[in-house]
Amino acid sequence: MEQGSAREGARPAYAPGVFPHAPAERRIPEGRVPEQARGEQSRTAQPRTEQPRTEQPRTEHARGEHTHSEPPAPRVVRRHSVRGQILDALRAALVDGELVPGQVYSAPALGARFGVSATPVREAMQRLAVEGAVEVVPNRGFRVSERGPRELAELAEVRALIEVPVMLSLARTVPAHRWSVLRPLAEATVTAAAVGDRAAYAESDRAFHRAVLALSGNEQLVSVADELHRRSQWPLVSSPATRRADLLADASEHTALLDALIAQDLNVVQSLVREHFTGADG
Repeated sequence: MEQGSAREGARPAYAPGVFPHAPAERRIPEGRVPEQARGEQSRTAQPRTEQPRTEQPRTEHARGEHTHSEPPAPRVVRRHSVRGQILDALRAALVDGELVPGQVYSAPALGARFGVSATPVREAMQRLAVEGAVEVVPNRGFRVSERGPRELAELAEVRALIEVPVMLSLARTVPAHRWSVLRPLAEATVTAAAVGDRAAYAESDRAFHRAVLALSGNEQLVSVADELHRRSQWPLVSSPATRRADLLADASEHTALLDALIAQDLNVVQSLVREHFTGADG
């Protein structure tokens, strides 16, 4: 279903300094490499009854052996980039209507809201500008793109052209046990819908569709379809917030679609997918 609403005057989702999970730089602990023993044994005198053996001169290290040196400089390990976390937070705020279509937001102001500098916010916003979610406003910041029902309908049509034939083909060929593995993903959309968490629903919705299309083995198709899906989740101008009941209805279509795919009921698959794209949030 397509995300398509925004709340006018929505309160900020984040207070200054409370951005969760801001990653601290983790450094590999510095430690001294223990010095290896040279391993040279003391020589003892040879018995007089034996002829002395001629030995080749011994060097300090065998050929190919590295001499002792200082340990390499520690490398900085980052589990998650700040920019990546800010990008995820901005996408969630966009889907949830916290970033209002038509309004301009500056990187320093958003950075203060998230408790980070303006640089990662600006980098994340530049990424959203490439995706079409925001527009760059010189010397001011970024304006959230304003979208209307026509754009949403066009996205739904393109998604249907891509996903319907793929799902029909998969319904004919994929065995039932492989569809059953996707059941937890379908149920995750129901869980998010039940609490009215639109951002979590958007993520779980896309995860389910990615998993279904991934069974085709076509990575390019999955990537293109996911990008169209993400764009369909951006809010519309002056659209009321999606109700929890609507989210639950959309989520139930995932489990119904999974049942139809397992049963190889092509008519139901086609009908559900088309209805799913033209609804409110999937």
